[in-house]
Formats: sequence, C-alpha cells, structure tokens
Amino acid sequence: MRILIICTSPREGSQSLQFSNYLKNLFEAQPEVKKVNLIDFENFDIPTFGRGKIDPNKLSAFQFELVSLWKQSDLVVFVSPEYNWTTNGEVFIMFDQLGNKHFEHLFDNRVFACVGVSSGRGGRQAAQDVAKVVGKLISFQNKYSIISSKIFEAHDTGKNILENYQSAGNLIFEAGVDNFVQYTLKIAHKWVNTSSSN
Repeated sequence: MRILIICTSPREGSQSLQFSNYLKNLFEAQPEVKKVNLIDFENFDIPTFGRGKIDPNKLSAFQFELVSLWKQSDLVVFVSPEYNWTTNGEVFIMFDQLGNKHFEHLFDNRVFACVGVSSGRGGRQAAQDVAKVVGKLISFQNKYSIISSKIFEAHDTGKNILENYQSAGNLIFEAGVDNFVQYTLKIAHKWVNTSSSN
C-alpha cells in the first residue's frame, strides 16, 4: 500500500502540517504500508483562476512532486484546514488545474480520504467540501475511484499534537485518529485488491 498525504495549508509549520506528520507516523506503523509520502503547500505555485494553466510538459518543482507522488499512490489523503467554514482557496485552485484530460489519471483507480483541521471545534465542512469536489471530478471524467466515507475532524489540533508530532495524550483524540487510519486502510485494501484482480 502506497500512501500520499497532501497537506493543503500553505502556512509554514501549520497545525494542518503538524497533524499530517502525526498521521504519517501512524500510517507508517502499519505493517501492510510500504511507503508514506507527505507534501505540503508551502511552495504552492499553481496558477489561480484565469491566470494560466499548468503545462504538463513544463511542471515546476512543486507541481512535479505533487503529480508524481500522487500518480504513485494507491491512497491519497487530503488534510485541509478549515477557514471561514470551508477549506482554503489553494485546494480549489489545485482541483481546477488538475481536473482536465492531462491529469485525469490522478483520479483513476485509487482511494481518497479527507481530514479537516481546526484550531477549535470544527473541520467537518473542510473535509466534506474536498470530498465533494473530488467526487465530481471522478464522475465528470468517468474514472473509477472511491472516496472513503470516514472523515476525521481534527479538533483543537494545537492542544492535541505536540511540536514533535506526537500526541499530547488526549485518549479520545488518539482513538479517533486510529479509527480513521484503520477504517481508511480497510477500504483501500478492498479497493486495491478488487482493482488488481480485474
């Protein structure tokens, strides 16, 4: 199982990135997981709406890393911050630029999962908004992928994750993340095994 965690926050050292690293450690601890990659949006340089298109033959370093790691992965997990009751704009810019025939393979034959991160109580809407757009792109491009129905809301992230990406000891938080990891891997295994047998 090859996993890519995409932390969509562009802020250096963000709570979304702290959670992403914590999540990466949990996935890496699972014996069936071969590789877990993590990319964040600190060097995000995808053009905004109406200001150019990504050229698949002239990708920047950030764009190349994002596309190549995504292409190699069986499971893609989006970790998105919640801003003003939705996710950040970079997420929608990314999907706008990658949701075309040049990059349609990124939405085929893989599993997607979503996490929403909040500094307080929240995160659900961000995760749901990302899942909604991914679902639309899979459908519109007539691809065969699945979005896990289990999302995780990372509440009070700054209080629950330490600077070294370890848990601060909230047992409820730990159990919730572990449940998300186990559920997501089961869905991914079912999908990967089914796809490889066809």
